[in-house]
Amino acid sequence: MTPAAAPDREPLPLAAVEALARAAHATQTDKAGRPYAEHLQAVAEGVRARGGDDEQIAAAWLHDSVEDDALTEDWLRDAPLSPRTKAIVRALTKIPGEPPQAYAERILATPGARLVKEADLAHNADAARLAVLDETTRARLTAKYAAMRALLGL
Repeated sequence: MTPAAAPDREPLPLAAVEALARAAHATQTDKAGRPYAEHLQAVAEGVRARGGDDEQIAAAWLHDSVEDDALTEDWLRDAPLSPRTKAIVRALTKIPGEPPQAYAERILATPGARLVKEADLAHNADAARLAVLDETTRARLTAKYAAMRALLGL
């Protein structure tokens, strides 16, 4: 699944990025047991609805790929994606033990990343998605998402 790296390669078209993300996350589900690709699609659609460009939409499809071990950092480094898309994916990839403030600062310092994270948080905090979770998890996640929105100035 690893494409050969070449500096003169055109970035993958969005349809190919979507197909790749769907395949990479095919066996994963979200906290409610839904196919994880539904979340990726919602974030990509949220980026598009917020005026995001193709590089941001590609990053939306891939935003959890390295963090969730669906794809590797080596794959991302060599992938036929724009440098900006790769930077956004890296900015959105949480580092174990990283404080939320540092994560937010990295997102804010990466052009285009804040919009993708905004769409991600909007879908994660959707009341219908949260409603199927137990009260403890719902309360924890609601507070977590609100804190990140505040750190990002959303």
